[in-house]
Amino acid sequence: MRDIKDLTVLILPGLGGSGPDHWQTAWRNAFPTMQRVEQANWEKPVYEDWSARLTDAVTRAERPVVLIAHSLGTSLTMRWSFDQSGAVRKVAGAFLVAPTDRDRFDASPSSPVRGWGPMILERLPFPSMVVASRDDDRVSFERAGAFAKAWGSTLIDAGNLGHIGSSAPGRSDSSTSDSSSLLSKDEVERLFA
Repeated sequence: MRDIKDLTVLILPGLGGSGPDHWQTAWRNAFPTMQRVEQANWEKPVYEDWSARLTDAVTRAERPVVLIAHSLGTSLTMRWSFDQSGAVRKVAGAFLVAPTDRDRFDASPSSPVRGWGPMILERLPFPSMVVASRDDDRVSFERAGAFAKAWGSTLIDAGNLGHIGSSAPGRSDSSTSDSSSLLSKDEVERLFA
């Protein structure tokens, strides 16, 4: 059984970062050893910039790395894992929540995120889990399932949690339930066991 303290856990937020009501922030607060990979620009993400920050964080890690990604952070994880063959050897696994279908959004002229696709439908070089909602407006559950299958990931059905982001009312990524409690502290610890 592996203790979470034996890992470097990197949190990879998506577009806009993870605000105070986001489940990633709740996990960071519950587990102070988790490290958030900060980006210079959360609103106009450039893959090369975000990738460089992730590579730096992984390279500096002294223990095996687990990536905890949400939304665009899952796209970063996917593409980065094939671009950075040296650094990726340090990754012990990934928890990919609410993947965004870059094939769909890169084709949209109104998308603030361009150039992150296409989706790579190949086995990831580390174990992973994909957590998907049945009513996510950024990816259908069936498409998330196809990602999980292609990546060799375990698919977790989160039910109807929208984009599984913030629990703040009135936000486009809010859900009908409190997604900041996506998993309890004990359940998070069991993920790493």
